[in-house]
Amino acid sequence: MRAALDALGYLADDGLVTALFLALRLPQPLLLEGEAGVGKTEAAKSVAAILGGPLIRLQCYDGLDAAEALYEWNHPRQLLGIRLAEARHEQIGEDDLFSEAYLLRRPVLAALSHPGPAPAVLLIDEIDRADDDFEAFLLEVLAEAAVTIPELGTVRATVPPVVLLTSNRTRDLHDALKRRCLYHWIDYPETERLIEIVRRRVPGTSRELAVAVAAAVGRLRALELQKPPGIAETIDWISALRLLGVDVLDAQIAGSTLGSLLKYREDQQSVRERGPDWLVAGRRP
Repeated sequence: MRAALDALGYLADDGLVTALFLALRLPQPLLLEGEAGVGKTEAAKSVAAILGGPLIRLQCYDGLDAAEALYEWNHPRQLLGIRLAEARHEQIGEDDLFSEAYLLRRPVLAALSHPGPAPAVLLIDEIDRADDDFEAFLLEVLAEAAVTIPELGTVRATVPPVVLLTSNRTRDLHDALKRRCLYHWIDYPETERLIEIVRRRVPGTSRELAVAVAAAVGRLRALELQKPPGIAETIDWISALRLLGVDVLDAQIAGSTLGSLLKYREDQQSVRERGPDWLVAGRRP
């Protein structure tokens, strides 16, 4: 597992490698928690790439209900079918209108219906944004790897999907959901691992630039910011610097590219108030 992740440029610590391995072998859903930008979603993408199956993503939000996660009927196509039948003087029954030909599969049903041979990876992203009712629905799906469609009956996965859930912990999830899952907290990486990550993700980055960026990000994360930069923002910053042909980070270029790293005006202002040299003061040669 570690070698496969490394080959994809995803550097995981021992705990995450073990959690992913167990999730695949037991098999059991895996809940990944951690602050935004530490690589939770990328972990799911990497697992899908390793298995060779599709990544099917359900982005959660406040008000998400089971119907939006499961399926809906293609009403325009049903209406067209009715009109065509009338034009041909044919009968079209309810069983015809509510057949698989008119079914729109949403992420959960799409993952359960995937025929294989490689399993789909169902990423339920930011589950903490959904409400209690959706969690209750999800419990049933995770327990049975099946859903019931009143017009069609029960759809049971022939190749159960690999299920990964992510949470930024904006609220606590119910214990019942956690009991169904393995759990792993993804920490922000230590400096040396961050340096290795950004150099792998942005080929051609010199160690000097990666060290300077890691030091600057470390200084930023020590502040009380509205949104401390994560791995994703750090990679964005490195990419911007490389695009501009920067090999040595100085105060001027750091200040002019803050928008790649800090996405709140107040956070940028907090840095600028500390003076132009503050951000790169920790750079090592």
